Order: sequence, then structure tokens, then C-alpha cells
Amino acid sequence: MIRAAKVVLFLAALVPQALLIRGAITGDLGVNPAETIQLETGRWAFKFLLLSLAVTPVRRLTGWNRIIQFRRMLGLFAFFYAFCHFAAYWSFDLGFAFAAMIGDVLKRPFIAFGFAALLLMLPLALTSTKGSIRRLGKRWTQLHRLVYVAAALAALHFALKVKVFTGDPVIYAALVTVLLGFRVVWYLRKRERTRPVIQQP
Repeated sequence: MIRAAKVVLFLAALVPQALLIRGAITGDLGVNPAETIQLETGRWAFKFLLLSLAVTPVRRLTGWNRIIQFRRMLGLFAFFYAFCHFAAYWSFDLGFAFAAMIGDVLKRPFIAFGFAALLLMLPLALTSTKGSIRRLGKRWTQLHRLVYVAAALAALHFALKVKVFTGDPVIYAALVTVLLGFRVVWYLRKRERTRPVIQQP
């Protein structure tokens, strides 16, 4: 059952990319296809990142532990679309000019935030295998907490890119806040429950 669900999720996650490829071939991406590709890949990267962050709250609130088996795939698709987003920007806007890309990162804050988020997601994607989990042990959990920083940076990147603080940027930022806030509250409650009771003399 889980294996079949993973296949369905994998195929569904490829649909946005397939639609973009079809649109590029048929010319259905609007007056500025390059911008459409950049925006759509960026949005889907953020959506998959949010879905991967939602796995733990759902598991803890519902007790459905098997949902954890989908988190790695969701995280990898978040990186995949984030990389496609970056590749579209670097190729269409800069013609793969490395110096121009570095200059953009240094001069434009929203580019810097997005690039930093991508760099933080890279080691997470590279260490997503079961072998990496075994080799790194507790360090794997510490390393993968970088996803929280990446999500916050992605929210800043999106808001500064569109230059408005209404609509989708606010919704995405609110979801990041809720998902990260849940973890803080859960940690504090867990620490409170495990705090030893001091007996009064």
C-alpha cells in the first residue's frame, strides 16, 4: 500500500514539470515563458518544502507514523524544483554567466536569500539516503534541521521577489511560521513533561 502510494506521489510530483515542458513546446506559457518557468518552479519548490515540513506535525497530531515514509520524497522534490528554479534564472536571465550570478547574489537581497536556501537544501538532498542516516547518526538529525532555516529564507526570497506583502507571499510565510512554531511549542511541552519534579522538604 505504501509502495503504491509512493509511486502515485512520485508521478503526481512530476506533473508540474511535465506541464511546463509541454507549455514550452506548444508556446502556452504566456508572453514571458522564461518568467513563467521561474515562477512556477519556485512556487512548486516552496509547496513541496511546506509539505515536507508538514509531515511531522501531521504524524504527531494524528499518530499516523507511516506518513514519515513520504517525507524524504517530498524533500527531494522540493530540492528538485528549487534547482530547476535556480537553473531557469541562471540560464534565461544570465546565460549561465557565473560572475554575473555571483554579482546578483551580492547586490540583490532576494537573490541572496533564495541562493542561500538552495545551498542549505543541497546537503540535505545529498544525505537523504538510508546509508547517510546510518553513517551520520545523531548528526543527521542536527544537519537536517537546516531545512527550517531554508524555509524561512525561501519565505523572504518570495516576498522580496514579488515586492508585495499580500496574497501568496503572506500565506506561504504564515504556513512556515505555523509549521516551525508547532515544533517550538512541541519541544517546550516535551521539555516541561520530562522536567524532574523537585520534592519540597
